[in-house]
Amino acid sequence: MYDSPQIDFKKHIEKISQNRVLSLVVLALVILLFIGFYTGNLSLNYVQNQTAGFFQKVVNNLLIPTLEQPAENYVSLISYEQAIIDAVKSASPSVVSIIISKNLPVYEQQPVNPFENLPGFGFDLQVPQYVQRGTKKQQVGAGTGFIISKDELVLTNKHVVLDKQAEYAVFTNDGKKYAAKVLALDPVQDLAVIKISRSEGDRGSSTESGQDNNELPAIKLGDSSNIQIGQTAIAIGNALGEFRNTVSVGVISGLGRTISASGNQGFSEVLEGIIQTDAAINPGNSGGPLLN
Repeated sequence: MYDSPQIDFKKHIEKISQNRVLSLVVLALVILLFIGFYTGNLSLNYVQNQTAGFFQKVVNNLLIPTLEQPAENYVSLISYEQAIIDAVKSASPSVVSIIISKNLPVYEQQPVNPFENLPGFGFDLQVPQYVQRGTKKQQVGAGTGFIISKDELVLTNKHVVLDKQAEYAVFTNDGKKYAAKVLALDPVQDLAVIKISRSEGDRGSSTESGQDNNELPAIKLGDSSNIQIGQTAIAIGNALGEFRNTVSVGVISGLGRTISASGNQGFSEVLEGIIQTDAAINPGNSGGPLLN
């Protein structure tokens, strides 16, 4: 004899119910697909029309605002590249290269017999030596500045014009050279003011308003208190003391920095509230403007 298997009728009934529900779902899907096969073109066209209408509304509201919309909804379409070009074009005529010159000794090499005055020394031994032959004005450094007023005052860094024994000249963006003299050095910040000295021959005829038609333009000054980290920064300067009005672009990397600056002529001081940027700053860029 053996025991007959016990059947769990409750689970069996639940399984049958689940199969029926699944069958009904499958049947419903088949019916929907069947209907969609005949009406697909109509449905597809409807979806396409709705999608096109949505994107057209986005374009009208954001990219091409109509005259009926308030001014605050307008979006500027000026490209990032064109904005940089316009800023550089506006500022470059006001940026000058500063050339630092000094009278330095000029040495010439000539043969000398160091034993010619020794008695009994019969050899003509010539040893090359350097002998000073006067002085010559030579370039010893370079920097950058920018015109800040209509009377051609130039702002630059103090360490650029710190040497009181040197002479200074400026080259404008169009290659003209003018003499310059130092007017003031800031004892705390690394700032200096110099003035372009022009002879009467350097000046042009006066306009009806009495202004010199060759007057060098002053740069438009901004407000550094509104600078934000991540904002675009454009530097213009006399890179490497050789390439006038070189442009480099970066961002504002930090604000309120404190640094220790030092250089020749015994220049050493602590500067506070400095703007940090990753725009390339090369030797010769000192004193140049940082633009937005």
